[in-house]
Amino acid sequence: MTVLSGALSGVRVLDLTRVFAGPFAAQMMGDLGADIIKVERFGRGDECRDYGVDEGDPSPGPPFLAHNRNKRSITVDLKHPGGPPMILRLAETADVIMHNFRPGVMERLGLGYDQVSTRNPRIIYGGISGFGSTGSMSRRAANDLSIQSFSGLLSITGEPGGEPVRNPTSVCDLTAGMYLVVGILAALHARESTGLGQKVDTSMIEGQLNYLNHFLTDYWMTGRVPEKWGTSNRLGIPNQAYPTRDGYVCITSANESMWQRCAEGLGIGEAAQDPRFATLKDRYAHRPELNDTVAAATSALTTQEVLDRMDIAGVPCVPLNTIPEIAAEPVLEELGAFVDMEVEGGRTARLVQTALHLSMTPVSARLAPPRLGEHTDEVLQEAGFTDQEIAALRDQEVIM
Repeated sequence: MTVLSGALSGVRVLDLTRVFAGPFAAQMMGDLGADIIKVERFGRGDECRDYGVDEGDPSPGPPFLAHNRNKRSITVDLKHPGGPPMILRLAETADVIMHNFRPGVMERLGLGYDQVSTRNPRIIYGGISGFGSTGSMSRRAANDLSIQSFSGLLSITGEPGGEPVRNPTSVCDLTAGMYLVVGILAALHARESTGLGQKVDTSMIEGQLNYLNHFLTDYWMTGRVPEKWGTSNRLGIPNQAYPTRDGYVCITSANESMWQRCAEGLGIGEAAQDPRFATLKDRYAHRPELNDTVAAATSALTTQEVLDRMDIAGVPCVPLNTIPEIAAEPVLEELGAFVDMEVEGGRTARLVQTALHLSMTPVSARLAPPRLGEHTDEVLQEAGFTDQEIAALRDQEVIM
């Protein structure tokens, strides 16, 4: 089979985003072949460069490295009178512009959709906000924790009766980034027939509401308030983490036949005949007794013994891995789930690869996360800036 260049090869993205949500989206498009021009703040750059960096550690830290490969970095002072006109000129040759400023900021800079699309009617103008681009909360600042809290997610995390537990990964940031990529790809497809670009908006709160969709629908239809379930839920039982002699396993028995096989495999076949556990509704009604019965069986076995028994029984079961354990798991290499790249300071960083496999236009890691402003001159020259113009911008401290 002939392998072609990336699916988005030839697409140029002007990326004004920072921290997690936008950079994650831009990296995904870069892995798919797009040319990503990362526009960073004059002097400091993306503040994410400093995240996770302890005193004495080399910069940038892992959070920046994880979200910024396949990008070329330029620095611009957008507050300088010469900054926004420079971005407008770059936008004339771009297919996509992305930002995650609060609503109104890009317009005040002279870089709103109307200003940019006047210069380039084919531009896809993508934006991520915290609480949406309209409405009474649109101009509020937001971060991942605030959206986890406001969306209701924190109210249903943790153990029954316990305090709220934050999802440690930036689930709201990354969800918003994924939705932005979906919208941009749809707009690029629509441009093939219309010849015109369009504005694409998403928000962290809307992304998280989509991920909580069945909880909300259940509440709207039944008035049922979701509870904290720990590792369990209301979609099946047994369906949670259970202790073993040397760790934990997660077992999922989603239907009656699977529950029968699960019980037999754990050596508690009599539990499958217990009228308290006969149907899913029965098991819901006797959740504590059922979980105690299953936990007693798994606690007598090693993790590997439970895994082997559930594999024979055809019941989904996996170990509860730590981060070191999953990092060393052979399946990561089998899936091509990571890539090693030499990064700033002569270090080698192992980075998680975008989770897409295209047979003819595969994702690729072509450029390591860039040094701050590494490609400023190169990008400006490609856009038609003369050496004299670049020197003048540098003298005026519009660029580094």
